[in-house]
Amino acid sequence: MEYMNDTFLAGRNALVTGGTRGIGFAIAEALTQAGAGVVICGRHQEAVDGAVRQLTNQAKSKVAGKVADVRGSTEVGELFSFADRELGALDILVNNAGVGVFQSTAKLSVEDWQTTLETNLSGVFYCCREMLGRLLGKRASGYIINIGSLAGKNAFAGAAAYNASKFGLKGFSEAMMLDHRYDNVRVTHIMPGSVDTEFSPSSERADWKIAPEDIGQIVLMLLRMPDRTLVSQLEVRPSRPRK
Repeated sequence: MEYMNDTFLAGRNALVTGGTRGIGFAIAEALTQAGAGVVICGRHQEAVDGAVRQLTNQAKSKVAGKVADVRGSTEVGELFSFADRELGALDILVNNAGVGVFQSTAKLSVEDWQTTLETNLSGVFYCCREMLGRLLGKRASGYIINIGSLAGKNAFAGAAAYNASKFGLKGFSEAMMLDHRYDNVRVTHIMPGSVDTEFSPSSERADWKIAPEDIGQIVLMLLRMPDRTLVSQLEVRPSRPRK
């Protein structure tokens, strides 16, 4: 990776939700390589343990993980308390946990709707609320990065629940940025297009797509920006998409 030997985040601590695979794992890996202490979460113990082992093998800092479902505000609170114990004060939050259910509106079940909205939108709010409670008045600065999707501005058939959650995340991220830009809290909403992951059963791996590692490098790029500058929203697309 481009910044393998640069530990510019040494002494800083980050929490990455959904960090056991795909984009979240790549972000956690980039952060650890840059010297940050990192806590990840996922919904399954085996996946969390495996990701922590893999990250620890190459990390330049402490890595820890906890099982947590961001749909539950109590579980989110326990996750942040775990991060406090393992790392100390958090400086960076990356909200990456997300799900996608792709059905026509008529075929969407109530459970699928609720799971999608609660994970992709309510879960982000719960995490941001915990993070802001730790940052405001207590830390010199902090950074919250929300991983959204271009589906948050471009609707497509078969994605009513997913589009609704990501459109909501776009509005939430912008409002939170405006709420706290004078509190030394920077907020960035990253909206990737097609990423080469197994996000859903219908996802097809392809080398023309954005690599998860590219999103990790974008996160590092944002964290390198001077405090006076805020990239509030960032759209990311494959440079040569499939025609």
